[in-house]
Amino acid sequence: MTETVTTREGHEPSNPRPAKVKVWDPIVRLFHWTVVAACVLNLFILDEGKYWHRMTGYTVAAALAVRFLWGFIGTRHARFSDFFPTPSKIMSQIFDMIDGTEERSLGHNPLASVMMLLLMILLAATCLTGWMMTLDAFWGEKWLEQLHGTIANSIMVLAFLHAAAALIESWRHRENLVWAMVTGRKRA
Repeated sequence: MTETVTTREGHEPSNPRPAKVKVWDPIVRLFHWTVVAACVLNLFILDEGKYWHRMTGYTVAAALAVRFLWGFIGTRHARFSDFFPTPSKIMSQIFDMIDGTEERSLGHNPLASVMMLLLMILLAATCLTGWMMTLDAFWGEKWLEQLHGTIANSIMVLAFLHAAAALIESWRHRENLVWAMVTGRKRA
């Protein structure tokens, strides 16, 4: 499907642009980039356990709460029902990738859905363990600090895998998925 664009002079250009459709709404995009910024800040810039590290964690917790609610009442591709990854969907995508018959997904494909949900669970666990460390009952507990750090490091590894997969999928499907998460639009 192509979108015909007319120039000021009333002529159609020689190669019309492909039509774009709205996929990622502002709440999904704000959630995504809030989490990206927070992970960069808390993993690489801010001092562990200090005020701004905690405030960044609380920001992620609030963003997760909004995104969780939006997963039920949000726009089509934001809803969990649109992309919940069943075992049959996951295996089908894997076999299609092996066969070279994988179709492009407008929203999250099954493997991307697994990654997104896993990252959300780990982010929630990091927020929970970080908050627990501020409570008198868990103050100074080394096992909790180690658990918090292990989960945070797991997020970092998965985030790098997620970014690499987005770049590879962008190349495979000839579509800039990173830019789509900025603009909210993808090729129709």
